[in-house]
Amino acid sequence: MNETIATTILLATRAQAITSADVIQSLWSGYGEIVRLELEGGAYPSVILKHIKLPEAGNHPRGWNTDLSHQRKIHSYQVEAHWYQSYAQYCDIHCPVPGCLTVHTAETETLLLLTDLDVAGFNLRKERVELEDIHACLDWLASFHAIFLNSSADGLWECGTYWHLDTRPDELAALEDKALQRAAPLIDQRLRQCHYQTLVHGDAKLANFCFTAAAPTPKVAAVDFQYVGRGCGMKDVAYFIGSCLREEDCAAMEGELLDYYFSALRRQVTEIQPGVNATHLEEEWRELYDVAWADFYRFLLGWSPGHWKINS
Repeated sequence: MNETIATTILLATRAQAITSADVIQSLWSGYGEIVRLELEGGAYPSVILKHIKLPEAGNHPRGWNTDLSHQRKIHSYQVEAHWYQSYAQYCDIHCPVPGCLTVHTAETETLLLLTDLDVAGFNLRKERVELEDIHACLDWLASFHAIFLNSSADGLWECGTYWHLDTRPDELAALEDKALQRAAPLIDQRLRQCHYQTLVHGDAKLANFCFTAAAPTPKVAAVDFQYVGRGCGMKDVAYFIGSCLREEDCAAMEGELLDYYFSALRRQVTEIQPGVNATHLEEEWRELYDVAWADFYRFLLGWSPGHWKINS
């Protein structure tokens, strides 16, 4: 770690020293890394550094190395920095997120210094989930969608999610299902024109949720806000369910999981958005669940035709 970065971290945390630095993971396509820093002195025993360092050319694991892909990633990190600086503060105890300690931007790199969710008790990551774990994530999404219902998306993606049609012309062109290719603009239009818009997380997969121990039931916090922006909440819900369940369970549990999400959403909307007709909101969004699923399926089929999430 160079001296400039170390100084930035110590000033932001008022710590005396950085005692260790452990890489948690590399960022997608070699665009940097996420590091846990142990500190001496100050208010934070440890913090998370998301160090974005833009390469001249990406190394996309599925071969999509284009200038459009590169520009999309650059913008996504700008969006994430703005999210933490201007929006994250509105998330409450029902949809916790890391706190932002500082954002430092230079010509080819950005530092996001965040509080450590492990210290806050969200120290579990899960690859397999029980029903109560799914419920905890749906609770988080419902609270998030309720808080940001009718919010502006200034500085964020005008259309949230990493797969939305405007940013994926290459994947659309590669789509061999011509009927779906023709339908893609109509699917996108239907989602964009729904009356009730909120902010969507945009990458609400299981890997981006951090869990507490189940006592009495698990709670979750969320990370990775590169693709947060305006949209229908069903985009997050359909994407999340597909990220943690196999095909037969997605079908068998659909009704129960949607009922659970909308019960949580109605409860939150009634409390914090009393001017919104929660019944009308649910009616509109329920009809768009299949549309949101089709929108992600369109991207996935063009991007990675053999992906395990592609199903009947």
